[in-house]
Amino acid sequence: MLIRRKPSWAIAERDATPESVFLNRRALLAGGAGLVAAGAIATRANAFTLFGPDKIYGPPEDDPSAKLYPFKRNEAFTLQREVTPSDLNYTYNNYYEFGSSKKIAEAAQALKIRPWTVKLDGMVEKEQEIDVDSLLAAMSLEERLYRHRCVEAWSMQLPWSGFPLAALVKFAKPLSGAKYVRMETFMDPETAPGQTSSSFGYPWPYVEALTIEEATNDLAFIATGAYGKPLPKQMGSPLRLAAPWKYGFKSIKSIVRFSFVEERPVSFWEEINAREYGFWANVNPNVPHPRWSQASERVLGTDELVPTQKFNGYGEQVASLYPDGDERTYFM
Repeated sequence: MLIRRKPSWAIAERDATPESVFLNRRALLAGGAGLVAAGAIATRANAFTLFGPDKIYGPPEDDPSAKLYPFKRNEAFTLQREVTPSDLNYTYNNYYEFGSSKKIAEAAQALKIRPWTVKLDGMVEKEQEIDVDSLLAAMSLEERLYRHRCVEAWSMQLPWSGFPLAALVKFAKPLSGAKYVRMETFMDPETAPGQTSSSFGYPWPYVEALTIEEATNDLAFIATGAYGKPLPKQMGSPLRLAAPWKYGFKSIKSIVRFSFVEERPVSFWEEINAREYGFWANVNPNVPHPRWSQASERVLGTDELVPTQKFNGYGEQVASLYPDGDERTYFM
């Protein structure tokens, strides 16, 4: 007899928040501030609950992929916490291409998401460029409930829509010598003011990477939508990475290129400050950020402070990717 064992984070479907609730709910007043080293960051994360949202910019009305949604939920990926309300997610975003504050949703509406082409190059059988809608048509699309943990010590829970990154790797047909998947976002300073030369001298375009083993792990996911609809522009439309066992800055937005390479790429934040934002960026409560603790996290939109779990609670699925040794090696 086959006995199906649920992953460690899984709960019953009845415990997931219904769409009608998380699409209409407004976060209630936050309670007293929690005492964490990143307390100022946690306070900003809950500013929404005190003052209400800015204008809400949802999924682009002219996104031609809208007719594909919603996707069927993959029941293997569920949550132990309530899904974060969509209006909070739509108004609280890190997207440095459009500014360094969390309130970039309005500026991000300048992003042109069609036409949008994706390059698959490097160590592959044949380099190619494919438009995003053709790529979606070639993939098996699904919804997954994932945790999201920011390096700033706050967290949220999302219903992502999209496809496994492993499916894209298979589609690209990498050569045996390829050891990493390098991902790159768009470059358009006229559209994205954060990419201008005067903006802190950041090394644009945004670059991130995973090992081939990480990229083909079941958890690695390319998100094309959220909350049963296409991604809003401020959340990384039309393609972004979701790697829930890693800090959020690894989840590169608005991807235009996947390159298969032999040498380990230097990622965006690693190039800026490798001491604080390393290549691996795996969630670990035992390895503090140089400026604050990672032992706990503020649940976005609430006054709840909870202990952080190693690998963000996904250790059963990914711990084998990282050999034993100095704990810091794979976490910063």
